[in-house]
Amino acid sequence: MCGINGIIGSGSISGLQQVMAKMNKAIAHRGPDDSGIFEEHGIALGQNRLSIIDLSAAGHQPMISADGNEVLVFNGEIYNYRELRSELYAYPFATQTDSEVILAAFKQWGGGCVHRLKGMFAFAIWDKQKQELFVARDRLGIKPLYYHRSADTLIFSSEIRSLLKSGLVQKKINKIALSDYLRYQTVHAPATMVEGVSMLLPGHTMTIKAGKVAIQRYWSPEENASAEAQDKDYGQIKKDVKELLAKAVERRLVADVPFGAFLSGGIDSSVVVGLMSEVAVKQVKTFAVTFEEEAFSEAKYAAAIARKFNTDHTEIKLRSDDFLELIPSALKAMDHPSGDGPNTYVVSKVTKEAGITMALSGLGGDEVFGGYDVFRRLTTLKQYAWLNLMPKPLKRVAGKSLVKLRPGVASSKMQQLLNAASWNLEHTYPITRQILSDSLIKELLDNDQAPQDAVQQIVHESQERQGRSLPFLSQISVAEMQTYMQNTLLRDTDQMSMAHALEVRVPFLDHDLVEYVFGVPDQYKYPSTPKKLLVDAVSDLLPSEIVNRPKMGFTLPWKEWLRTDLRGFCEQKINNLARRGILSAVEVHKLWQSFLQLDPSVTWSRVWYLIVLENWLEENGIE
Repeated sequence: MCGINGIIGSGSISGLQQVMAKMNKAIAHRGPDDSGIFEEHGIALGQNRLSIIDLSAAGHQPMISADGNEVLVFNGEIYNYRELRSELYAYPFATQTDSEVILAAFKQWGGGCVHRLKGMFAFAIWDKQKQELFVARDRLGIKPLYYHRSADTLIFSSEIRSLLKSGLVQKKINKIALSDYLRYQTVHAPATMVEGVSMLLPGHTMTIKAGKVAIQRYWSPEENASAEAQDKDYGQIKKDVKELLAKAVERRLVADVPFGAFLSGGIDSSVVVGLMSEVAVKQVKTFAVTFEEEAFSEAKYAAAIARKFNTDHTEIKLRSDDFLELIPSALKAMDHPSGDGPNTYVVSKVTKEAGITMALSGLGGDEVFGGYDVFRRLTTLKQYAWLNLMPKPLKRVAGKSLVKLRPGVASSKMQQLLNAASWNLEHTYPITRQILSDSLIKELLDNDQAPQDAVQQIVHESQERQGRSLPFLSQISVAEMQTYMQNTLLRDTDQMSMAHALEVRVPFLDHDLVEYVFGVPDQYKYPSTPKKLLVDAVSDLLPSEIVNRPKMGFTLPWKEWLRTDLRGFCEQKINNLARRGILSAVEVHKLWQSFLQLDPSVTWSRVWYLIVLENWLEENGIE
C-alpha cells in the first residue's frame, strides 16, 4: 500500500524533479517506509512506500523492469501474485514483491494483464520504447486515482492534495460538483470538488501517448455477473458462497507485517473474523473500538465473537469526549470532502497504535448481500408500482398532506417518490440516498433549476449496460456500489486509514465473489432476515445473538455535539461558508437555525457536511 504520483507532458515543465518531490511530500503519510522518483525527458513518476510484502529495499519504487524498459509505480496489493509468478517463469525476478509481478505481467500480456490481477490497485507503467504511459484502477474502486489534464500535460496522484501541491492545478471549486455534494454528501466519480480534477473510474484503464488520452472500461459488475448460480439449488449456492468467501479471506492474509481485523460484533466483521480463524496459521488479532457509554458500545458483541474464535482481542475503550478531541485531526486528514469519515479515522488511529499495519474489514457486506433497508423498501415499492399511475395532482396533494401531518425526513422522501416521473430504479434509488431535496438545493444555489442528478445518471447508464437482465436485488447492489460505496465508504476508508499508514483489506469486495453473488436469483437473497444468503452460507460461524442483534453501526451523539461542544466551531464554519458567495447566505443560515430549533426535517447530517465542506475549502485554499 502506497501513494503514487506522476506527470507526463511536453517537457516544458521546469524543475520536474522538484515538482515531483513536492507531490511525494504531500502524501508522505501514505508510505513512510521509503520514497523514490524516476525522471526522464517529459515524464516523472514518484512513490511513497508502505511495505507490506517483501520488506527489503528490493521493493523500492519506482521499480524498473529487468530489461530497463518499463517503469512502475503501484499502490495496492495483488493477492494472486504468487500464482501469476509461477505462470511468468521466463521473467528474471529479482524480488519477492507483487509489484515486480505486475511489471512481468505487463511485459507478457500488455494492458490485458488487468484481467488476471486479483486485488486492489492503482498503478502506472511507463514504456520507454513506446513512449506510452499505461494507468489502471481496480475493478471495485478500492484504491483511488485522481488526474488533471491540461493542453500538453497530464498529472495524476493517489490524492487530490498532492495535485494541488504541484502548482500545476488551479485551486478552484467545481460548481457543478457542488450540487452533487449538496444532494449526496459526496461527489461522484469521475468528477471531484476541484475544477479540472477527475477520478479514473473503477474497472478502467487510461493510456497516454503523444498527448492523446484514451480511457477504456475493462470490467463492470453488471456486465461481468456470473450465470453460474442460475441452475443450482439453494444448498449448492450456499456452499459456493462460503467457499468463495473463505478464499477471499485467505487471499488477503498474505503479508510480511503484523495484521488483524476490525471487529464490531456485527454480521460482516464477525464473518470475516470467523473465516480468518479457519485459515490463519496464527492466532487472529482483533480490534474493537468501544465506548464507556453503554448506549454507543458494541463491546459485548465483539467480545462474544472474540471468545468463540479464540482471537487475541484488544478492546480500545474511548469516551465520547476522546472521540470529540480527534475530530479536528480527522477533518484535517480529509483529502476530499465527505459527510462521513471521522469514525474510520479513529478506528484506524488506535489500530495502528496497537502495532498493526494491515487490517481486514467487513466493508462491502451490506452492498453485496443486501444488508441495507433500501433493498426491502425498493422491492416493496416495485410491487406497488401501480400506485404511480395515480393522477399527478392527486399524488401532489397526498405528498403535501403527508409532510404536513408527519413532518420529517421520511415524509419528505415519500413526497419526492410521489412526485417522481417513474417508479423504476433510475428514479427511486437516488431519492433513498439524497441528503437535501431538490427544492432546498435550488434555494441554496439560488437557481431555478437544480443541475443534473449524478446518481440518476449513473443508475441509468448501468441499467443500459445490463439491459435490465440482472436480478432486481443485484441491480440495487450495483447502484449502491457505484454510488455510495465507491464514492463515500471506500474513499473515506482509504483517506482515513492511510492518514495513519494503515492498510485496510476488504474481502467482501473480492471480484470473484461479487460476480457470483450478483448472478444469484432474488428468491435466495431477499432479506427476510438480515443478509439471509450470507448468514445461511456461514450458519456454523455465527451465534444467534449476533445474527439477531439490532443493527447499530458506529453510533455517536453527533446531534448533541453540534449544539453543544462543537457549536462554536460549527457556527464559525457556517458563517465563513455563507460569506463565500457560492451558496445563498440566507439559506445557509436558515438551514443552521432550523437544525438548532429541532426542525425534524433538518437532521445533524444535513448541516454537518456543510461544515466539513467549508473546513476542506479552508484547509486546501480552494477559491
